[in-house]
Amino acid sequence: MNGTTAYTPPTVWSWNKQSGGRFANINRPIAGATHEKDLPVGRHPLQLYSLATPNGVKVTVMLEELLALGHADAEYDAWLIRINEGDQFGSGFVAVNPNSKIPALMDRSGDAPIRVFESAAILQYLAEKFGNAFLPTERAARAECLSWLFWQMGSAPYLGGGFGHFYAYAPTKIEYAIDRFAMETKRQLDVLDRRLAESRYLAGDEYTIADIAVWPWYGALAKGQLYEAGEFLQVGEYRNVVRWADEIAKRPAVQRGRMVNRTWGQPSSQLHERHDAGDFDTRTQDKLEAEQK
Repeated sequence: MNGTTAYTPPTVWSWNKQSGGRFANINRPIAGATHEKDLPVGRHPLQLYSLATPNGVKVTVMLEELLALGHADAEYDAWLIRINEGDQFGSGFVAVNPNSKIPALMDRSGDAPIRVFESAAILQYLAEKFGNAFLPTERAARAECLSWLFWQMGSAPYLGGGFGHFYAYAPTKIEYAIDRFAMETKRQLDVLDRRLAESRYLAGDEYTIADIAVWPWYGALAKGQLYEAGEFLQVGEYRNVVRWADEIAKRPAVQRGRMVNRTWGQPSSQLHERHDAGDFDTRTQDKLEAEQK
């Protein structure tokens, strides 16, 4: 057990102490709001409330890709939700997403606002709203795309909540947990590598919402950018995933999308809020900090 004390679960679990680790201050076993706080609303019909985690990046990349295609109605306001500070438990956010997870989207373009939560649901909603952009219409291709989209939704919790948590965030290193989830993470990378050995993109020859969903998680992982675990997992072995990750990273819309709601890294890569396309040129943190000097 690597020096750890054996644990016997009680007959009935009770929440009588913090679990420890990086997110202990916001973890709790109940849903709902912890405080009253309205969400801001900008001038565009699409209002995004998010943070540039892999799940948040999916949606900002999608919106920037839609704008790059010429869909002017995809203009959006992106508001920063600081999950480490519990913004996701404000009453306004909970009204948009009762699960208190980013990203969350409000579409105010119709007679009544429409809320959309869960990143895959948002990607599919936006694709369908804008004429099946990045979503094939032919039955077999559409099925392949949606299969990989939901593969990501089912697989990433093992990568993030499993491997990432126990390798990088847990208060103690537990050999069994790290081995268990490292094995699963490498298996998932192998699934992707085999698929991308036979296909340029996940759903075939065309870039789709499947790639937009998978890239922020597994593209970053394959480039050694998640959990400082590149060497540990030997991610360079998955050459087809690396090739695919590099190709997607070159897309201008992807480069813009990953900056939105980002609060870490180089100041020039951080656009805390995005309300206009010109913000990429004038409102990144390096420029805001220079204005304050």
